[in-house]
Amino acid sequence: MVKRILWLTAFCLGGFSGAKVWLAAPQENPDTVFHVNVNLVQLDVAVTDKKGNYITGLSPWDFEIYEDGITQKMATFGEENEVPRSLEEFPRRSAAAIGADRPTKPSRQAAAQPILRQESPDRIASLVAGASVFILFDTSNYMYKGFVYAQDAIAEFVRSLDHPNRVAFYSYSRNFARICMLTPDRAMALAAVRETVAGDDAAIYDALLMTLKDAAQYSGRRVIVAFSNGPDNASMVAPEDVRELAQTEGIPIYMISTQLARLDPISTAVFERMSASTGGKSYFAKDWQDQERAFASIGDDLAHLYTLTYYPQPNPNYGWRKIDVKLAGQSFKDYRVRARSGYRPRPNRHFVPTAGTP
Repeated sequence: MVKRILWLTAFCLGGFSGAKVWLAAPQENPDTVFHVNVNLVQLDVAVTDKKGNYITGLSPWDFEIYEDGITQKMATFGEENEVPRSLEEFPRRSAAAIGADRPTKPSRQAAAQPILRQESPDRIASLVAGASVFILFDTSNYMYKGFVYAQDAIAEFVRSLDHPNRVAFYSYSRNFARICMLTPDRAMALAAVRETVAGDDAAIYDALLMTLKDAAQYSGRRVIVAFSNGPDNASMVAPEDVRELAQTEGIPIYMISTQLARLDPISTAVFERMSASTGGKSYFAKDWQDQERAFASIGDDLAHLYTLTYYPQPNPNYGWRKIDVKLAGQSFKDYRVRARSGYRPRPNRHFVPTAGTP
């Protein structure tokens, strides 16, 4: 347990928003000075009506962001697969001018290669079109039944993604395998899906943590789509650690599970909590048709998300911060907003040598 906590702490200090981190300050030097940079917070937001239909065509002026109750000033805004843009590019308009019968066809942008995080707290310039989609497939011994059907559902999901999106395909049982690294090449991802074979025990939380670590290296919208055919029985990592890291990194987790997983009340509660608190969704499929519908629903969700970013206003709270995203005006009162519920800020710590310090 101690080793796990120390490992997670070390990873957390170096993985938030591409910040500069130097950890070489000698502890015995009393003149070491630590500086804290403000990180850009990114939110992937879905807006739906009471029937679950996506509301498109909103402007940045229709959203309000609060962090611990403090009003935040939006930095960039993007809809669907477009690159988030500065608010100066959006004309102001009243909420009443926007009707509920907006076009729902997702916009299509030119394909873009993934961009590694820049060594700077300012990440606006590094945001890209589309999403980096990390698919995590259960190849444990729970998968001896329905293995091919699950492969077919994943393959169809990969084919359906718009081309600005990039795909990575990983598998897990007790071990974790990066079968296809992040790529815009659908053929490579599809070939990787067909390479998988069933293994032994299931360690989904360990696999999710490793996938989050990979996804955290990239800028822009990043999501994890995890398919599980049963409860976890081999992880060393606690699910709450995974959930908090996903929230802090701003990476939604979509969970697709079979009824076998739902038979375990603990797994059901964990999967639902993990997806809801990160801004994703959870699904429990009764059969292979339900699996296909779940993947199609996720694809539809990814095509209708808004991307909002902001630099946090001064806040004395260095622990968990609660995020609320709301729509401005009474005309939007019946709409529902889904986004991650909060994050834990990670100060970028580095030392400035004083005179005589090597």
